[in-house]
Amino acid sequence: MNLNLAELTALALLGLAVLLALVRLVRGPGAGDRIVAADTLAVILTAALAPLAIVIDSVFVLDVALVYGVLAFIGVVALAHALEGNAS
Repeated sequence: MNLNLAELTALALLGLAVLLALVRLVRGPGAGDRIVAADTLAVILTAALAPLAIVIDSVFVLDVALVYGVLAFIGVVALAHALEGNAS
């Protein structure tokens, strides 16, 4: 598999985005920041699954990305709701 410059650049930017989101997830400083970082990681992973589906020519990976994106969204909303409930 040969990747062109645009694909390599996109992969490098996705890797950098994952690294920055992981730093925010570990360092915080608050629970809200960590939830946003977890949501960012979920979005990045979902975005990374789409080109993977194209590269390996699999529709199944797109279905996985769709289900993962929905479940991650529901999880983040539940965490935010729980965080909001603890604040009041």
